[in-house]
This record gives sequence, C-alpha cells and structure tokens, in this order.
Amino acid sequence: MDPRKPEEVLVRQSVIDNAIYLNGHRIDSPLSLAGAFASLRAHPGSMAWIGLYRPEDTELLKVAEEFGLHDLAIEDAIVAHQRPKADRYGDTLFMVLRAANYLDAEEEVAFGELHIFLGPDFVITVRHSEAPDLSLVRKRMENDPDLLRQGPQAVLYAILDTVVDAYAPVVAGLQNDIDEIEVQVFGGDPAAPRRIYELSREVIEFQRATLPLTQMLDGFIQHAPKFGVDEELQSYLRDVADHAITVTERVAGFRQMLQDILIVNSTLVSQAQNEEMTKLTGASIAQGDEVKKISAWAAILFAPTLVGTIYGMNFDHMPELHWTLGYPFAVLLMGCVCLTLYIVFKRRDWL
Repeated sequence: MDPRKPEEVLVRQSVIDNAIYLNGHRIDSPLSLAGAFASLRAHPGSMAWIGLYRPEDTELLKVAEEFGLHDLAIEDAIVAHQRPKADRYGDTLFMVLRAANYLDAEEEVAFGELHIFLGPDFVITVRHSEAPDLSLVRKRMENDPDLLRQGPQAVLYAILDTVVDAYAPVVAGLQNDIDEIEVQVFGGDPAAPRRIYELSREVIEFQRATLPLTQMLDGFIQHAPKFGVDEELQSYLRDVADHAITVTERVAGFRQMLQDILIVNSTLVSQAQNEEMTKLTGASIAQGDEVKKISAWAAILFAPTLVGTIYGMNFDHMPELHWTLGYPFAVLLMGCVCLTLYIVFKRRDWL
C-alpha cells in the first residue's frame, strides 16, 4: 500500500521534480505541491522549483491555488498551443517558450512547448513535450550554488540559455537540408518542389518560435534592474539575447533562400518545358516537311496513273483509241504533267 494521501499520489504522477532551495542548495524534496508550499513558508528566503510534465487540469488548478497564480495564465497553460510570449501578472511572470529539436532520421524539426511561472520565491515549469530536458538544467544549477543562490531569475536564465542553445543544431540541420535541396533543384529532381514546400513550413514554424524570443529578452533585460536582477546575471541574459538574434537572422536568411530556390526551380522547370516544346515544334515541322514531300510525289505520280487508268478501260468508242500517235501523245502528256507538277512543288519547297 502507498502510504501517501490520494491527492499526493495524483499530483506526483506529473511532478517530475519538486524541490526547495536555500542559499543555492536543495534542502527539501516534498512529495506534494501542498508540501512544497508548506516547506517554502517554513524556510524564509528559500525558493521552490517545481517541474511538471503534461499535468492534468486539476493539477494546474492545484498549483494556482497553492501559489496564487493568475487565472488567465493558468488558462493558457491548460489550453497550451500558445505562441511564445511573456506576460506579467503582479509579481508573477508567465512565459511561454517553444523548444525545437532536429530529427536527423526524419530530416525534420520537432517543436515542443514550455510554460514558466516565475514568482519572487518560486519557479514552476510546465512541459507539454519531451523537449527541452529540464533535468539537465536543474543539474547544472545545483552544481553551481553561487548562480542558483540568485533565485528564480537565475533559473529563468538557465532555461532560456538551454532553449536557445538547442536552436543551434536545428539551424545546422536546416542549412544541410537547404544544401541538399539546391542539389536536387539543379539535378532536375521532380520531388524538389514538394521538399521545398515542406522545408519552408518548418522554417516558418521555427521563425514563429524564435522571433518573439528576442523581444521578450530585450524587455526582460530592460526591466531587470527594477526586479533586482544581478548585474552579472544581466550580462548572461544579454549573451542569450545575442545568440537568439543570431538564430533569428539565420532563420530569416533561410526563408529568403528557400524563396529564391523556389524561383530558380520554377525557372528551370519553365526552361525545360520550353526546350521540350522547341523539340516538339521541330519534330512537328520536320514531320510536316515529310508530309509535304510525300504529298508532292503522290500528286506527281497520280497524273500518269490517271491517264493510264482512263485509257486502260478498253472501250471501243474512246477518242484517240485507234489513233496512230495516241500512245506517244499519252506518254508525252504524262511526262509534261509530271514535269510541271515537279517544277511547281520545287519552287514551293515541297521537294
């Protein structure tokens, strides 16, 4: 039998880690959210860091009740599928981040969603996907008590730094895909347009995930002194902002490159179609010339055939049938008609 209360078991299903920190060190690992709230109040100056993974609605409502989170922020966390943003409700900051991971086997980008509630003495992370792996962030912070001692803002920096750093492999993967597409386009691969379209969608989605992040970081850095953020931590945040700007610039460049590649592909396809039409037109002209030659020779041969056919009917009362010069006249007539037709067709370039 599990000795914990039923509500503790329910909450524990989605709680990845639940810890209380004081002066940069873990001092407690409560078994429930209520226990975390009680331990936080029992240790003045401490900080709660709670990690949730795909929690149920009831669990998020329990978090809101224990830590006094705003209803609108909880509603966004429940609905999920939010755009990257940062909203402040009193002394609580609610931030939505879009993590990205490049899948080498599928050659595509997988996106995740992370919600962060940041208060004066607590950090609550709600993950709706596998990425990012915040256990690595927690381990990094616990190995650096001096940084963790600076409180929730330091945890937020570490999370932002991890998310932004994870964008670098995605950028490299997209660059490799674009290089492959260029080879496909100039190689005349018929599957290139579809791959360009699919990659363009990934780049647009990636741009939606990264572009708002620069504005969020700028605003956070600008108001950092107001919320007592350490000067050194501000420097760390500016470094993250620089990396985010680099990523957004690269992504914008990718989008422009794909548009240019699509234009080049359309041009190459049009050229290929024009060349094919030219070949077909040339073949049609050559076929027409052959038809004219055949028709001309058929007409030339038809004249003597007509005369020979008429005088080959052997009727008794045909004109000139018993004429002595009839045969030479018929042959001469057939020769003159054939020669006349030959000259006419030759002048008209049919022969």
